[in-house]
Amino acid sequence: MDNILIIRLSSLGDIIHTLPAFSALREKKPEAKILWIVEENGREILDLVPGIDRIVVAKTRGWKFTSLKSWSEIKQIRKNIRNRDQTTIDFQGLVKSGVFSYLSRAKRRIGFHRKNLKEPIASIFYTDQLKEIPEKTHVIQKNLSLLSLVGIEEEQFNFPLMIPDIHQRSTGKMLADLGYQDSQKLVVLNVGAAWVTKRWAPERWVELIRYLKTDRNDLFFLLLWGNEEEKRIADNIHKKISVSVIPFLTIKDVIALIQKADLVVSGDTFALQAACALFTPAVGIFGPTTPSRNGPFSPTDRVAFHEMECSHCYRRKCETAACLKKITAEEVRGLCLEVLERCA
Repeated sequence: MDNILIIRLSSLGDIIHTLPAFSALREKKPEAKILWIVEENGREILDLVPGIDRIVVAKTRGWKFTSLKSWSEIKQIRKNIRNRDQTTIDFQGLVKSGVFSYLSRAKRRIGFHRKNLKEPIASIFYTDQLKEIPEKTHVIQKNLSLLSLVGIEEEQFNFPLMIPDIHQRSTGKMLADLGYQDSQKLVVLNVGAAWVTKRWAPERWVELIRYLKTDRNDLFFLLLWGNEEEKRIADNIHKKISVSVIPFLTIKDVIALIQKADLVVSGDTFALQAACALFTPAVGIFGPTTPSRNGPFSPTDRVAFHEMECSHCYRRKCETAACLKKITAEEVRGLCLEVLERCA
């Protein structure tokens, strides 16, 4: 029997992008024992994925090398993942994920080519590396390609997410309390992103909402969403134009909401990746990142993106944010209407 350790610690969107690789592993190796090591917030996503034999949680963000508690937690994780007779597959490509691969003591420790790693030094922890692949390859396809080292060739993007009824019911109640009716088109506007450079300006969101309200105020039910940290942005937009702001939701409730939506409009962040995984129609707003690598893949989805000399920079700080400023509210409004019409 195969023993496989998947290493994908974070972020939420990247965990979503790793699910098709897990799905292929489970389908092609039904008898395998599959472990997945993940950081704490990612556990909520993996709880929705049937077929994982064990989830090991690593609270790496609180670790300090001077802390005895941190070293004690590392030792416990090493105990939980240690198995000489297994294969580790590191989908993360960071030094810390490479260290976990090494701590597993597995005979085979698989990772990407050093030129495809976020932190190339992580390659020293692998026994096998994938050949270099173009960085504009979609992340999902990149992850699937890594499975070729264990004899699996897969092209399908399958996302084994099962949302419990309790989260669907709680989401339905929340929407009813906000005034949503089933006859309306539910449009979720995700205004936040972890990087400032991925955030479309609040005034553009206000313009977009005004356009959509003008088009068919009775048809659309618009909701603003951002995580707890980003809720301030949504609240400021709400003050400028009348639109509901979603109250705090767990990750599982957010996924249930996105599954129910008729359209998700978002930057390159978790909400967009979740929409794509659930095949909820989406419009992606892209600035410094590459749509072909991180964006929607359904033929009915659309992306707002303008190629520039500095495109694909992946910078987290930028003085001009010129790439996002080129994207107008009227442009995004047209894409929204196009997607809704195609998916009607």
